[in-house]
Amino acid sequence: SWNPLSRKYLELLVLTHQPHSISCKFALRRVRTELQALMLTARVTPITFQRTGTKTKRHHSFRIQALDAAQPFDDESKLRTTLEQQKALTIGVIGFGNFGQFLTKRFVQRGHSVIATSRGNYSEKAGEMGVKFFQDADDFCEEHPDVVIVCTSILSTESTLRNFPLQRLKRNTLFCDVLSVKQFPKQLFTQLLPDNFDILCLHPMFGPDSGKDSWKNLPLVFDKVRIGQDSLRAERCANFLEIFESEGCRMVEMSCEEHDRQAASSQFITHTVGRMLGTMELAETTISTKGFESLQSLVDNTYNDSFELYYGLFMYNKNATAELSRLEFAFAKVKSELFDRLHERIRNDVFDE
Repeated sequence: SWNPLSRKYLELLVLTHQPHSISCKFALRRVRTELQALMLTARVTPITFQRTGTKTKRHHSFRIQALDAAQPFDDESKLRTTLEQQKALTIGVIGFGNFGQFLTKRFVQRGHSVIATSRGNYSEKAGEMGVKFFQDADDFCEEHPDVVIVCTSILSTESTLRNFPLQRLKRNTLFCDVLSVKQFPKQLFTQLLPDNFDILCLHPMFGPDSGKDSWKNLPLVFDKVRIGQDSLRAERCANFLEIFESEGCRMVEMSCEEHDRQAASSQFITHTVGRMLGTMELAETTISTKGFESLQSLVDNTYNDSFELYYGLFMYNKNATAELSRLEFAFAKVKSELFDRLHERIRNDVFDE
């Protein structure tokens, strides 16, 4: 079987030896143009020579390397469509709140089918996004999604999972979460999910506000906790992660344990300071500095989040308590330095000779 480039090259050779009629000249020009377009996306191997008896034969071999310039006159566009269809997944979203909808929008844009279920009725919103919504979890599972992604809050994840009809899903379903803590869902999944389920823990380090316009260079932390050895299961996991990679995310593969250790020193402390400043009810002034504006931005990005989220960051990350103690110690140390210097000055004034 001839590949498109070889067929086009043969057609060019045949036309070259035809009488030079006007129609032939136009055909020759067309074939040359088409051949040039094909060669832009193909690598032509060097000419090879083979000696047989006293004659030397020349052989050209061609191999298509890319499909970036697929043309309507060959099979490449059909092949591209076939490849995209093979990569398409059916993704089931548990918890169709703000974050679930935020992720679903990109899943649909990438050509994947999405189904969703949630405690509330989001049928109308799902319909606007081209998503099938199921109020009943059993009906959701009967759709047998390739991937199930849990988008519930940290505090409700365990109860949701314990009451979910997991036995109705496909036996090798890829199960994911997007919680802000990682050891907790990893432990929960390995305890409650069937052994033949694949487990992928994710944490998009962004949300509907920071990732509203683009995900470019935003970090996506992931841990392939348990992925089957079967090539199709590995490919399914890769296709799902490719959604985030194609959106420009900075892909960070990290263990759940290491994630929580680093998150306690960054995310939890950030939320804690933001909540402290928000509780102080700081107000803008006519002489606000850039530094003060940065603090106000921190408050806006953290204090408006639910306290349930903040409590989840503390309750379900065993490193958070130590970081909170460090923060308290640091504050006490700074306060002590201030008052020690103040007391020293007062004493000097009292006992001034």
